[in-house]
Amino acid sequence: MAQESIDKRLLQAFVPVNALSNDQLDWLLDQQEVCRYEPGDILFRQGDRDNATIYLLSGDVELFNESGQRGVVRAGDAASWHPLGHFQPRRDDARALTEVSVVRFDSFRLDTILSWDQSAGYVILDINANAAYQHDRDWMIRLLKSNLFHRVPPANILEIFRRLHARRCKEGEVIIRQGEEADCCYIIKEGVCEVSIELGTPGVATPVAMLEEGQWFGEEALLSGTPRNATITMATDGVLMRLGRDDFDALLREPIIHTLPVDKARDKIAAGARWLDVRTGDEFDRHRLSGAANMSLNVLRLKSRLLDPKQAYVAYCDTGRRSATAAFLLKNAGLDVFVLEGGLNGNADHLHEYLE
Repeated sequence: MAQESIDKRLLQAFVPVNALSNDQLDWLLDQQEVCRYEPGDILFRQGDRDNATIYLLSGDVELFNESGQRGVVRAGDAASWHPLGHFQPRRDDARALTEVSVVRFDSFRLDTILSWDQSAGYVILDINANAAYQHDRDWMIRLLKSNLFHRVPPANILEIFRRLHARRCKEGEVIIRQGEEADCCYIIKEGVCEVSIELGTPGVATPVAMLEEGQWFGEEALLSGTPRNATITMATDGVLMRLGRDDFDALLREPIIHTLPVDKARDKIAAGARWLDVRTGDEFDRHRLSGAANMSLNVLRLKSRLLDPKQAYVAYCDTGRRSATAAFLLKNAGLDVFVLEGGLNGNADHLHEYLE
């Protein structure tokens, strides 16, 4: 069985994928898995719980159930516009009668993006209809395209917009300073910000990144409960939108961060997820969970693209604080990430078979 990718134009007939907007279809296609089968190969069996939505691209597939009922689905027929044997657990066996190609999507991810795409239309209508937003519509709608918002209930999004407070800033103005306690985060409405970090010499900051309109900053310290890890300075005049800690926790953090007790985390790993250790390399080398990938929190923004977008991850650190921050950042990048509740320190007795 070979795997490849396809052009999104091939999906225009499939239901309900064809209801997605162009932007969301692009996002979904990042998660695609195209597979080819030889005649006689089994695509799935009765009782399988693979959490996959499967569409037939080419060839003929035979479906047969425990009652002996049989049917054939041929690519291009109306039946092929719908998912193959869509119920979970599977009610049919599916066998390739000819050479067959299918495209597979994670069912939960597909349903998430469908829910968001269809709900977002109502949010946009509300934004366009509200005279109070007449000068903010462009950046608000641009912000809605962030992967972060796919996991936020639409009602929360409108409430976030209501609770944002504008702050007009001048070039060179320091917005947050490394080492300070965090009480808010910001969205850039207008302008550009520079990110700099003190790497060794106190008072000497090294520029490491630039942030543009529609981007967030300041959320990491809110999630981890630790001091600011960088200084953000306005590189141009601009306008920032401020969201306070309490509003951030209630409207963004809680819907997005999915924390798992150790037994549920183990179930995720058994089902194919992978441990993601977000501690430093030195901590990882000393002891870690078997099979874990290591990507320390301080390089996560730069290296998150190295993680597999088709893979689910269970992030961990010593206490859960750093992994909560990692999950937020990675979900904003479109990855499927859960957090081990209590971290390694709180679960060592229950993870002894994984510890190395």
